[in-house]
Amino acid sequence: MSFRKDFLWGGATAANQCEGGYNEGGRGLANVDVSPVGKDRFAVIAGKMKMFDFDDEHFYPAKEAIDMYHHFREDIKLFAEMGFKTYRCSIAWTRIFPKGDELEPNEEGLKFYEDLFKECKKYGIEPLVTITHFDCPMHLITEYGAWRNRKLVGFYENLCNVIFRRYKGLVKYWLTFNEINMILHAPFMGAGLYFEEGEDEEKIKYQAAHHELVASAIATKIAHEVDPNNMVGCMLAAGQTYPYSCHPNDVWKGMNADRENYFFIDVQSRGQYPAYAIKEMERKGIMPVMEEGDLELLKNHTVDFISFSYYSSRCASADPEVNKLTEGNIFASLKNPYLDASEWGWQIDPLGLRITMNTLYDRYQKPLFIVENGLGAIDTPDENGYVEDDYRIDYLRAHIKAMRDAVVEDGVDLLGYTTWGPIDLVSAGTGEMKKRYGFIYVDRDNEGNGTLKRSKKKSFDWYKKVIASNGEDLE
Repeated sequence: MSFRKDFLWGGATAANQCEGGYNEGGRGLANVDVSPVGKDRFAVIAGKMKMFDFDDEHFYPAKEAIDMYHHFREDIKLFAEMGFKTYRCSIAWTRIFPKGDELEPNEEGLKFYEDLFKECKKYGIEPLVTITHFDCPMHLITEYGAWRNRKLVGFYENLCNVIFRRYKGLVKYWLTFNEINMILHAPFMGAGLYFEEGEDEEKIKYQAAHHELVASAIATKIAHEVDPNNMVGCMLAAGQTYPYSCHPNDVWKGMNADRENYFFIDVQSRGQYPAYAIKEMERKGIMPVMEEGDLELLKNHTVDFISFSYYSSRCASADPEVNKLTEGNIFASLKNPYLDASEWGWQIDPLGLRITMNTLYDRYQKPLFIVENGLGAIDTPDENGYVEDDYRIDYLRAHIKAMRDAVVEDGVDLLGYTTWGPIDLVSAGTGEMKKRYGFIYVDRDNEGNGTLKRSKKKSFDWYKKVIASNGEDLE
C-alpha cells in the first residue's frame, strides 16, 4: 500500500471562479467580480488599474462563471460518482457579509453554504473550506483600503466566528487564505489592494500581509476553541525554484525566490517572522506596524497542516542575459530548457512536485495537503460534449506517481490530493474559460456564450479508477 487508508482524494474550486450568482441571495460586490477577461485583467488584479465597478467596455466572467450557485447539487453528484472523499471549495465573503463590516450576517448566504456542505455529506464527501479565496468585499476596499487597514482583521474575525459556529460538525478542514503569497504578485486580486500614484507599494503589501497573518492566527484560535476536531491549514502557491546554473549567484537567487514565498508559511507554521525576512524588511524600510499581542498570537496559534498548489517548478538566474521570461501562474520564471510547457507556457515538472513536497516537509515537519494540481488546456468536445483528454490524464498520472514516491520512498506525511479544478471553471490568472482543467466539460466560452451543460470527459472515468484503487491503478 502507498497512501493512507483515509487518504482524501478529491477536487478543488473557488467560489469566484465557479459560483456566479454575483447579485443573488443578498450577496455583495467583491474584488474578484470586477476583474475582467482580456488585456486589462492583469493591470486590474495587480492593483495598477482602478476598476471598482463594472463598465460597458469589459466582460466580467465571475458574474455568472459556470453558475454553480444553481447547479451545485448536480455538480456534487458528479463528484460523488467519481468517488470523491473531499471537495475543496471556498466561501464568498460577500454572501455572508455583503459589505464586510456588518454586525449581523446574511442568513440567505449562510443557508446556501449549509445546503452545499450537507449535500457533500450526503455522499460521504468531506468539505475542505477556504475562508478567503481572493474574495474581498468592495465596500471594505473603497471605505477602508482593504487589507492595508487593521480594521479588516476584526471584520475577518467576525466572519470566522460566524462560519465556525454555524458549520460546526459539517466542516472539519479549513484553510485561512488561499495562496497567501499572491499578495506580492497580484495584490488587488489577492488582498483588494489598489495603489495610488506615489504610494510605497512594498510597504503597503507587507503591512497587509501582516494583517492577514494575524487574522489567520485568530481564525486558527477560534476554530480550535469552537471545535477541537477542527484542522486548520495555511495555503501557498508552491513550486521549487531551481538555480539556472551551478553558479553560486544563481543558487543564491533561487534560494531568495523561494524564501519570498516561504516567508508567509514560516510565520503561519512556525509562529514567528523568520530572521531573513525581518532583516530584509528593516533594510528596505518596510517593517509592518504591529500591535501589542500580535507576536504572541502568531506564536500560540500555528496551523495544523500545510496545504499548497503546485503547477510547475520555477527557475532563477542572476545573469541579466539569461532572463528571458516564461509565464507560469502569475509568477514569472525563466524557461527551463529541460522541461516541456503547457499551451499557456507553464512548465510541466512532475519530479518538481516530489522535490517541493520534500522541501516543505523538511522545513515544517507538519502534514502536507496538495490542494491544487492540474493542467489547463484547450479541450475540443464532440457533439455530445465528450473530450478525449489523454494529455490531462498523462499530466495527472505523472504527478500522482511523483506524489506517491514522495510518500512511499521519502516518508512525506500527506493528507490528501485535490485536483484543480474537477469541473471547468474561470481561470484566475487570465479570466478565460477556454483554459480548461476539469474532468467535467462545461459548455461556456470566453465571452460567456453556451448552455452551461455539463458532460464527462475521458479523464472522469480515469480519475474515478484512481480513487477507487487509492492511487494504485493509474493506467
